Formats: sequence, structure tokens, C-alpha cells
Amino acid sequence: MFNSLSDRLTATFKNLRGKGRLSEADVDATVREIRRALLDADVAVPVVREFTASIRERALGAEVAAALNPAQQIVKIVNEELKDILGGATRRIRFAKNPPTVIMLAGLQGAGKTTLAGKLGKWLAAQGHKPLLVAADLQRPNAVTQLQIVGQRAGVKVYAPHPGTTSETDVPTGNPVQVARDGVTEARNKLHDVVIIDTAGRLGVDAEMMQQAADIRTATRPDEVLFVIDAMIGQDAVNTALAFQEGVAFTGVVLSKLDGDARGGAALSVASVTGQPVMFASTGEGLDDFELFHPDRMAGRILDMGDVLSLIEQAERSWDKAEADRMAKKFADQEDFTFEDFLAQMQQIRKMGSMKKMLMMMPGAAGIREQLENFDEREIDRVEAIVRSMTPHERVAPKIINGSRRARIARGSGVTVSEVNQLMERFTQAQKMMKQMARGGGVPGMPGMAGPGGFNSPRKKGKNAKSAKSSRSGNPAKRAQDAAAAQARRERGSAPVNTGAAFGKDAGTEDFDPSALNLPAGFEKFLGK
Repeated sequence: MFNSLSDRLTATFKNLRGKGRLSEADVDATVREIRRALLDADVAVPVVREFTASIRERALGAEVAAALNPAQQIVKIVNEELKDILGGATRRIRFAKNPPTVIMLAGLQGAGKTTLAGKLGKWLAAQGHKPLLVAADLQRPNAVTQLQIVGQRAGVKVYAPHPGTTSETDVPTGNPVQVARDGVTEARNKLHDVVIIDTAGRLGVDAEMMQQAADIRTATRPDEVLFVIDAMIGQDAVNTALAFQEGVAFTGVVLSKLDGDARGGAALSVASVTGQPVMFASTGEGLDDFELFHPDRMAGRILDMGDVLSLIEQAERSWDKAEADRMAKKFADQEDFTFEDFLAQMQQIRKMGSMKKMLMMMPGAAGIREQLENFDEREIDRVEAIVRSMTPHERVAPKIINGSRRARIARGSGVTVSEVNQLMERFTQAQKMMKQMARGGGVPGMPGMAGPGGFNSPRKKGKNAKSAKSSRSGNPAKRAQDAAAAQARRERGSAPVNTGAAFGKDAGTEDFDPSALNLPAGFEKFLGK
């Protein structure tokens, strides 16, 4: 959603690189571009004015003037201000001291309240809670049925004593306030510690809807009132949020449809205008596409700094610890990496969700966004089909896969032989890399890490020069002996013993002690001693 804004801000900061000092004109030009980028993203005008004024004031202050890298300091300031308008710190659900904790959902029709109720219920269940969904939307056709289906998919109980309406012509007959009140009583009797009330919405803000939401709030006295807002509605988000703030006094905001391609101004406006924090974000249609909202991480995504922490948390939730331990042991024992291991790792990655979403969380992903957009998620399915078309023996011993076997695998997986050959080549490279890492050689080609092509790898001085080997012995006694010999040479002021004529005996070192070389017994006779 923030792709356009992220690109504009990144391009603005590039213009500051290489400048040792920023003039007032540079700061004004940067602030002007930031203002245009935010307005194009449909951020509310009052928020933009306050945001850019704060950036300009800090950019012209001492913290930038005294910085060694003013451009990076500007990025730091923008990052901090973005965190502030997104809500500052991460806000979590405040659970009641005496269960059940009552959570009421409010918002316009079509914002995604019913689906979000299921997502929130599944998320809370994964946290160890026992939620109950209450179907208090008796006006929208089939809203009760939808909540029952969503609850069944999420594995969460649903309290729905009234069927609601089934078509536009039906007249609502149930009492949503009584349903909500009875739902809280049902949760208390059945020992549910969290109640999530799905309320009715409208296509627009009206007095009847607000009164009904206010009556439900009065009857159930919820611990949290979450305002669900469509992140794609743009400038109107502020007016809608202010109306609900006045009508039901919500305590937190949930952004739905954050995976859309709209400009995303609502996310940057609501928290700042209403003073209530964004607590959750819905990032897709699946029930698992739901996450706690972290203002600092979202600011990092917008500025193309990545969101590695969310990626790690996602991996920890979905990764099989037993499988990870098995692979770690196999890696430590320097066993061969087989196609069985390759298939197991692919299945683990599949559990984490969309590859595009995961890669977009990496720092600098904006530079390869076009390639990521063109990435076909079905490529993983094709690779898995190729591996599953192999026999068990071929998976553990890929060297036996000759031309005829490759043709059979290609026919079995519905791909061409060239695609099988490409997979075999990539797998061979992966095997070599795993062996290199297991031997302690580091990742080949990774800067800053030991291994061929890395910063810590030995440098070649000539075309045919061999890599320099460390002269440090692995034997502690030998190291101590070498250190003592080196100290003796420094005290005598003599040059280090060379390996030239007379096996290291030099004309200026008559008192040379052959034991310093740790030579085999009886070798001293060859040195004339």
C-alpha cells in the first residue's frame, strides 16, 4: 500500500547523499518534496502541516548541523516523526482483571468487521485465550451466517441466537443490544475469557447506527472498542474516524485491507487526528493475515528500512522446531544436503506465507520491487512437483540422476527437462554452500563473512598466487614456544629467521636456538649443532 510513498521518500533522500553540510535551501527542498509525497498519499492536510513543520524545525537545528552524515540524520528524523504520527509505541489489548474481556467492533459497512472478528479470535486463541464471537449484526443480510462460517474456519465458538436477515427485503426483527448482553453472559457461563462483539454497520455515518452502537456499548461495558476502518478510503477516513470517536468513543483502531494498492493515507492520519492508536492491521484475505501494529516497524517499511523483526516473529510462529533441530544436527555433522532436506525446507517456507510479502520485509526491497512483483508464487509448487517426481533413492543420492531419469522426472512433474536441469544445478550449488559453511568457511560470496569472495577471505596478490595461510599454530605449547622465540628475536634486534640457506641459520645469529623451530628429534645435526 505504501509503495508510492516509499518510492517518493527514497528518491528525496537520495538527493541529499554526498553532502557534508545541508543549507537551509536543501532542507526546504527536502521538506517540500516530503509534503508533496504525503499529500499525494491522501494524508490529511493538518497532519501533513504538523509533520513537515516538525521535520523542518529539527532539520535546521543542532542535531543535523553537528552530524557527521546530515543525510542520514534527516532520514532518522523522518523515521522518528513517522513513528509519532502512527501512534508512537505499540498498543496491546488491555485485558480485564475479571474475565471475560469484552471487545466491541465498530465501523462502516464493508470495512471488514465480520472477517476481522474471526481473525482476531484466531489470533487470541493462538495466544492461549478462549474467545467467543457474538453475532450482533442482525441487519446486514447473511451477516450472522458469515460470522458462523468464519468462526468455524478459525476454530472459534460463535454465539448466534438470532438468524438475522437473509435478503435486502427482510425487515430486521431481532434486538442486537440484547444479543450482545446475552453473549457476555454466555461467555461467563461457558468460561470464555474474551468476547468479541460484531456490530452492524452502514454505508455511511447516520444517527440510527451510532445510537445502536452506543446502546451496545452501554449494555456490555466493553474493555476495548475497536474502530475498524478501510485503509483504502483516503481523506474521508478522518471524517469517519471523528464521527465514530464522538459517537462510541473507541479506544483503538484496526486497519483493514492494508494489502491493497491504494495510497494509504488513512493509516498516517487516523491515529494523529483522533489521538487513539492503531492496534492491529489486516494484511490479506486469509485468517492468518492479521498482525499486531508496530508503529516503528511500519515507519521502517515506508522508508525502505525493512521489517526484519516481524519476519523473525513470523518464522518463529510457523517454523517446526524439531525439523530445525534435525537440520542443525545434520549441518553440524557435515552430512550431505539431500533433496529430502530441500523439500522439508521448502515446506517450512511455505508455512510462513507469501514469498513476496516476506521478501518485501527485507531492507532495500524497494530496489527490486519490480522483480518481486514478477515473481511467480507457483514456482515453489513446480519445484516441489519436480522433487516429488523423484524416487526416494534419487532424493538421497542425486548423483545417480542421469539423462533418462531426468526425462522421466520432467514427464512426471509436467515440466521440461531444462527446468529439471536448472533445479539440479541450483541444488548442486546449495550443496556446495552447505558444505563450505559446515567446514567453517563461511558463505561463499557474502561480504563481511569468511569464505571465497567474502571480505575475510585471503587476498590473492598475483594471478597464480596461493592463498596465504595463517602462521598461528593450533597447539598451545607450540604457540607459547613461538611467542618466546619471537620475543627473543626482538630483544636481540635481529631479523626474523628466514627459510633460506642452511635451513634458517643466518650469518648474524650465531646463538640461534634450533629448538625455537620445534623440529623433530635428531634434526639438529643438519643445522651443524
